[in-house]
Amino acid sequence: MPGRSEPSGGLDTLLRRLAPSVLATVARRHGDFGTAEDAVQEALLAAATRWPAHGVPDNPVGWLVTVASRRWVEGWRQDTARRQREVALAVRAADPPEIAERDDSLLLLVLCCHPALTPVSQVGLTLRAVGGLTTAEIGRALLVPEATVGQRISRAKARIRGTRFTLPGPAELPDRIAAVRQVLYLIFTEGHTASSGRELHRVDLAAEAIRLTRLLYADQPDDRLGDGETAGLLALMLLTDARRPARLRPDGTLAVLADQDRSRWDRAAIAEGIALLEKVLPAANIGAFAIQAAIAAVHAEAPTAEQTDWPQILGLYDVLRVRAPGGMVELNRVVALAMVHGPAAGLAALAQAAADPAIAGHHRTIAVRAHLLERRGELAAARAAYLEAAAATLNLAERRHLEARAAALAGPGVPR
Repeated sequence: MPGRSEPSGGLDTLLRRLAPSVLATVARRHGDFGTAEDAVQEALLAAATRWPAHGVPDNPVGWLVTVASRRWVEGWRQDTARRQREVALAVRAADPPEIAERDDSLLLLVLCCHPALTPVSQVGLTLRAVGGLTTAEIGRALLVPEATVGQRISRAKARIRGTRFTLPGPAELPDRIAAVRQVLYLIFTEGHTASSGRELHRVDLAAEAIRLTRLLYADQPDDRLGDGETAGLLALMLLTDARRPARLRPDGTLAVLADQDRSRWDRAAIAEGIALLEKVLPAANIGAFAIQAAIAAVHAEAPTAEQTDWPQILGLYDVLRVRAPGGMVELNRVVALAMVHGPAAGLAALAQAAADPAIAGHHRTIAVRAHLLERRGELAAARAAYLEAAAATLNLAERRHLEARAAALAGPGVPR
């Protein structure tokens, strides 16, 4: 029976959605994540080649598991030390695939964050295996070169090759969950503002990150692991994603926060995010995600951009920079500082923050400088900085916005 058709535009999304369940099944069956991930990647490539011509199989997960298992067996055949297991493995691969009815995505996330790996390797490997991001996308999300990401993932897979995955015990669980949260946050960030391409958003990634975070929170609704960070992360995602409908104007151009039509914000998502946050904030030691969610809530509760409580936001960033220091935290704090104390103070703080090599040449750092120069009246310098920022971003929507800002400053008396 021929398979059902799938619109070509949705094939990538379908394969991304199916990949975690396929990988979890193959890894669970054969007990080796490293070789299982390689086999699943080959199966996904085969599907991307075959399905557009022949249609999506009636049981797409089963098809992928079968192909991946066969690839896995072929790999084992090349290992002379394990030849004696070849027959048994081949028989298992020929059997109908044992597809679990439950969603294995969250389990796979936890298993990917193996203690044998460094935190950065855990994040990179999980983004690749579960999030489906390319090494280039991961590099831009982590602010590291693409080659470095590729090396980390290769070393991570080699490090855990042959390791049988089991659910972590109570002593290991907090560290594993912390790594999972970081992965989910980075997947959401890439979905909210794509690091490259023509589209501002990658809605599928953002939605998947929210879905998985809901699963994580449902597993521990009282945040029994300590600091309310799972609820804080889910609140942050909801409050941030609530603004997505207003981030693009009807003509497709980018609208920054101050210019957004707030009537288009998703009020149901905002209400859910604030309700989650209210459960977290009474804790004595709230985590970094909850603090960021609190900042997002201040923006969400302001009726207009002019009524935003910037002193409260600056205070929250002062707490956040202690709780979770980093280049982007400092950059966002600079914006809040400038809104409270003026552009000159912001430019002085930016000069210090930009000493961090991780953000020194980042397009957002340059764009903030351009914005502060514009506010200070240095229009020629602001225009040059907007153009520099536009050249540094790989996202077409952001580039067009920055070029439009530069063009708006190209009036009489402003050097071109």
